[in-house]
Formats: sequence, C-alpha cells, structure tokens
Amino acid sequence: MESPVRFEAAQGTDSRYRLLVEAITDYAIYMLDRDGHVTSWNPGAKRFKGYEADEIIGRHFSAFYTDTERAEAVPARALDEASRTGRFEREGWRVRKDGTHFWAHVIIDPIRSPEGELIGFAKITRDLTERRNAEAKLRESEQQFRLLVQGVKDYAIYMLNARGEVASWNAGAQGIKGYTPDEIIGHHFSEFYTQADRDAGLPQHGLNTAAREGRWENEGLRVRRDGTTFWAHVIIDAIRDDAGLLIGFAKVTRDISERRQAEEALQQAHAAMLRSQKLEAVGQLTGGIAHDFNNLLQVISGNLQLLSKDFAGNPRAEMRVQSAMAGVARGAKLASQLLAFARRQPLEPKVVNIGRLVQGMDDMLRRALGGEIEIEAVVSGGLWNTLVDPDQIENAVLNLAINARDAMDGHGRLTIEAGNAFLDDAYARGQDDVTPGQYVLLAVTDTGVGIPPEALERVFEPFFTTKPEDKGTGLGLAMVYGLVKQSGGHIKIYSEVDAGTTVKVYLPRAMESEDALVAAPSVEIRGGDETILVVEDDDEVREVAVSMLGELGYRVLKARDAASALAIVESGLPIDLIFTDVMMPGTLRSPELARKAKQRLPNVAVLFTSGYTQNAIVHGGRLDAGVELLGKPYTREALARKIRHVLANQAQRQAVARPETKPPTQGAVLPAQDVVKGATVLLVEDDDLIRDTTAEMLTDAGCRVRLAGSAEEAFRLLEADVVDVLLTDVGLPGVSGLELAKTVRTRQPEACIVLASGDKGVGSDAAFLGASLVVKPYAPETLRQTIAKALQARKLASRQH
Repeated sequence: MESPVRFEAAQGTDSRYRLLVEAITDYAIYMLDRDGHVTSWNPGAKRFKGYEADEIIGRHFSAFYTDTERAEAVPARALDEASRTGRFEREGWRVRKDGTHFWAHVIIDPIRSPEGELIGFAKITRDLTERRNAEAKLRESEQQFRLLVQGVKDYAIYMLNARGEVASWNAGAQGIKGYTPDEIIGHHFSEFYTQADRDAGLPQHGLNTAAREGRWENEGLRVRRDGTTFWAHVIIDAIRDDAGLLIGFAKVTRDISERRQAEEALQQAHAAMLRSQKLEAVGQLTGGIAHDFNNLLQVISGNLQLLSKDFAGNPRAEMRVQSAMAGVARGAKLASQLLAFARRQPLEPKVVNIGRLVQGMDDMLRRALGGEIEIEAVVSGGLWNTLVDPDQIENAVLNLAINARDAMDGHGRLTIEAGNAFLDDAYARGQDDVTPGQYVLLAVTDTGVGIPPEALERVFEPFFTTKPEDKGTGLGLAMVYGLVKQSGGHIKIYSEVDAGTTVKVYLPRAMESEDALVAAPSVEIRGGDETILVVEDDDEVREVAVSMLGELGYRVLKARDAASALAIVESGLPIDLIFTDVMMPGTLRSPELARKAKQRLPNVAVLFTSGYTQNAIVHGGRLDAGVELLGKPYTREALARKIRHVLANQAQRQAVARPETKPPTQGAVLPAQDVVKGATVLLVEDDDLIRDTTAEMLTDAGCRVRLAGSAEEAFRLLEADVVDVLLTDVGLPGVSGLELAKTVRTRQPEACIVLASGDKGVGSDAAFLGASLVVKPYAPETLRQTIAKALQARKLASRQH
C-alpha cells in the first residue's frame, strides 16, 4: 500500500500542474484520448476556440479543422504521426466555434503509461494570426519595395556592403551605368569613378563620411561601362542594424547631365541677353547721335551745294567745294554705320545668292587688301538664297576683310566661305535672339593675331577696337552686327590668340528665286512750280531745304514743328506736298500730322525725311506701306528726283477720279483700242491705288494684265511668263523702274517698255532704252495711245528685220 505521504505529494504535484494549465490563457492546452476526443479544456483553449468546456469535452478534435483538411484526413494523420514519432508540429488554419478562422501553431505529443501504452495526447495550440498577418504585411511591403526599386529607371538605387562592394542592382542602375547585375555585383563601387577621383581617394572619402555622419552627397563625373562619362548627383546613406553596427550603405545616383547642360545653356543665354541689352542701349544712344549728326551734315551739304552755283567757273573754289562734299560723304558713311548698328537703317532687301555676290567682289577685295594677302573664296554647291540688302552685305564683307588685313599686318591668308547651315533648338537655346531653322552661312577667316578672350565680349560695341589708335574707328564690326540682326540673322566670332579669327554670319534662307542686280540710273534734275510745306525743327536744316526747293522753282512754306504745320494746313493755303522731318519735338508726331493734313487736304502729297526713324515709319527695317522717305543727308539731285516722284504719284491718284477731257493724241496708224486689245501687260507700281486704277484702265482697253508691286516681284513673274508690254513706274522702292527696264530689255528684247514718271527728264533714259514715256498723271486714253504707239513701233521694227 502506497504511503499516505507519497500519495499526498503526488496529489499536490498534480494540483499544481492543473493550476498552472488552468492559469494559461495565451495557449490552448488540452488533452485528447487515444481516439482524438477532447478530455480536458483550459481557459486559453476557450479564448482561442470559443467553446465552453462542457460544449467541447467528449467531441473529436477534428472539429477545429477546416472541411478541406477533414476531407483529407489531416486530423487522423496528425495523431498517427504523433504516436509514431513522438511529436507532431504544424501551422495552419483552424476553425473557431463561430466559424471564423485563425492561424494556429499546433504541437501534439503522445501520452503513454509507465508501461509505454498510448493512453492519449497532449495538444498545445497558439493563435499566430496577428504574427502571420504582420509577417504577410512585411513580405508584401518588402515585395512592393523591391518592385519599386526595380521599377525606378531614372535613378540608380543599389546596396553596398560595409567594404563598398555592390550587393544589389536595380534597373535604373543598369540603364544609367550600363552594367548587368551579374557583371557588377561583388565589384567595388569605385569602378564608377574617374581615375583622377580614384587617385584622390574620393570613393573611400564618400564611404568614410557616410559612416561618420550618416550621409554623403556629391556631384561629379562618373564612368559608364563603355568608358563614357556623365555628370552624376550621388547620395550615400549608412545602414546600421538594431545594435548600431554598420552593415552597409544605400547608394542613389542620378544622371544630371541634361540638367547641367541646361543650366550652362541658361547661364550662357543670360550672359548673351545682358550683352544684347547693353548693345541695345548703346544702339539707342548711337541712333540719337546719328540723327543729330545727319542734321549737321545736311546743313553743311545743302549749303555747299547752294554755294557751288556761285563758284561755277572757278576751278580752285570748285575743287574746295568738292573736297568739302567728300568730307560730307565720309560723315554720311559714318552716320550710316551708326544707324546700321542701332538697327535703324531702312534696308532695301533683295533675294540674292551670297556666293555670286562674294565672287563679284573679288577685284574690290584684292584692291582693298593688297597683293600680300592671299584671298580664297569657297562657295558650296546648291547654295540657298537669302533676303538681304546687297549693298549693305558688300559693306559688311569689306569691313570684315579690312579687319582681317589689319589683324594679319598685311600678310596672310583670307578665306571667305559661303554654305548652307541649320541652327537647331539646342544651339538656339544657348544664344540670344536666335530662331532655329535654315540659314545661309557667310564665314570670313584670317590667319592673324586673334582676339584676346577679355576683348571678345566687347568687339561688337561701337568705337571699341583692339587696333592702334590711328588704325580704326571701331565701327566696322558694330555695323556688321546691326545689319545681321536687322536682317533677322545671327553672328558669332571664334578667335584664338596667335591662331586667327573666324566671323560667322548666318542669314535666313529665302525660298524665292534670285533678283537681278543692276547699277542705279542717273536722272536729269527737274523742279516745278508746286507749293511745298517744309516742316523741320532744326532751323539751319529747314533753311537749307527751303533754299534748295526755291532754287528748283517751288513755292515754299515753312514750319518748325508739326503743330505749326497743321495750323498752316488748316488756314486754307493751297499746299501740294508736305516735306516733313520724322522726329520732331511736341505732342503731335509727324505721321499724325500727315494723317490730319490728308483729312483737310485730300490731294496733298507727303514726303518724310530723317536721319533716324526710330520705328516711327519704319518697322522690321522696312518702310511702312504707302510711305515715302528721303534719308538725310540728301543731295539736291536726290531731293529733286524724289519730289517729282511723289508729286507725280499724287497727281495720278487724282487723275483717276476725273474723266478724260483732252482729245485723243493724233497720229496713230491704227485706232489705239484695236492695237492694244489682247496684249499682255506687266504693270509694276508700288502705290496700291495707282496700280489698281491703272490695271482697270488696261483691262477696259482689252489687255491681259499681270500685276507687281516691286521690281523684285516683277522679276519673278517674268521668269514664269512672257509679256508684250512692261509698264513700270520709274520711282520704285529698292530696284528702280529704270533698272527693271534695263534687265527686261536684256532678257526679253522683243518686249515693249513703257516708263511711267512725273519727271519728263526721264525721257532721255527712255530713248536710250528704246522705251516710251507716259507722264503722270495720265488718263486712260493717253495710256492707250502710248502703249499702242509702242506696240506699232515694235511691229514695224520686226518687219524691217
């Protein structure tokens, strides 16, 4: 019989174990019999599974398994494994009383008697749902982070171990640096640095700084797998474990080459803008100076021309007047250069081939530069045309050539190249006021001393020169700069000390065909008896103009400003033409005076004059439509010719509003109507009203009419069509009517030519060309008779041949 003491001890031990199990709430601890029925139930089991003890004891533990696992006999296999191996341990979904699932960690141990007989099982279950959810979230987070890092293409994001060896590699790293993961993982990250940076210890310095301070940030050149370099922004962050031990580095690299290039381009553009603003300010100043200077020249020139009549027949006095006039011409050229720089010079652009223009300057350049300088002109095939003022471009090339001669001290090689060029967006962004597109390139290169870098930024400033004091005015390059800008082009200088200089001029491509360039005509001086109102604020300039016009036979009124001139207009005095300076003091501007005068006197003609237009009547370097301008300083001949032209055009406008009163001209072999009917007439007239009304006259006469507003437009029409008659105004802007007539006479000798002008003095030029003259204002019948005579004369000449 067991002793009472031992029995009580055993009972005490069992009681303590029971109390221990009953006290545990974080684990379900219960017993199963050998068939798997529940025989005990602790509070932890109740909390996890939701069953009260009396609800579950006696039931099979498979009630805690899912339907799927029961169907697969998982509970029976668990008991079998426990009894065979001594332990069953798994994780899986289990089912609570209310049908919800939880993730459980399960241990089943067999319970055997002292004799080894299986009497049941001890089962311990723990609810790991929260831990599993946390682990799942962690895995999901890690997966998302991995996808994020791998998906980034614009940044190289990778890990280094504590020694600086690459431990991971994302797609951005491969794209930026060119290495695949297999090629770079395990290699030291210093391979991405230039040799100079490696020699300087920069990679290790970056790691040491990150390890010490937690982060290192840097910008510099890095090397790709193919050896090319790129500008990189780099961040290295230290990675430490929970104990603070350094276990590696996180490295982020971004290719900032484009950003850096953009920043450099922005800086260059800003610097160019400042230079441009500076030149613009200087240009406004020089334009104002040129205006006053031209007024002074006009006074001197006008008085010299008036004085020359008093010295007629005195050779010595005539020589002195001519010398003084030569000085005026030099001053006018200086003022013209100032205006060109200020972009205030009214241009006469034509469609030209720069290659032919340069080749045509060969003799001029050789005379200007001397025999010790070798000149070579290189013109590319298929050269495009450009729209420029050919006279101004010739001056520009001559200025550049003379600068080159001085830089070479009279000995060296000058190369002038003409070719096609394209300025792209990337280039334009780094320059000031450059439009991307197609250009004609004119490059002038010398083998001279070059320009120092500190002077290169100032070479376009007027009066700035690197030449000795007596060797140049400093206006040559300034004039070229202004001309190129006003023509819509771009200019760039490349120079190296002791190696030479290249000036590259880019002029916009023109799609039109080339215009013919011929010499300017000479026209006989003729005056008149009309009344002219001279409006000029400078007393001396005004008096010179009044004297010139008086000598030409005109009746002259005068006013010192626009307001005074308007008062004279409103007084009712008859006025045929207003000759007014553009720039005058007062609130009433000259264009406004012209507008109000025409309201009061509809038939009055207006001629502007100026040494500096300041965009009042000139925009984009060209005169506004319908505006007539005589630039200062002007000669007596130029004034006389321009006055007759403007008065004739105004008379023609008036004539179209009146019916024909004169009898038809006698002597025509056939009625004029029959002769001109069916003839093709090219009418060239810049005045819109005169062109339209004359076209109507010709159409009424039965002619087929082609219209052009300029000689340049007429040349283009003549290339596509053959005409019977060229009817052209003499005073066209740009290429004159006489120049046009000479060219047409060469190209189409059989064509009849009729010149229209208000100046009968043009008759001698007409006779020289074998042309007819119709004097403005002409009536429809007068025009028909003139054209008829010209056609009859041509027919007669063809019969004689």
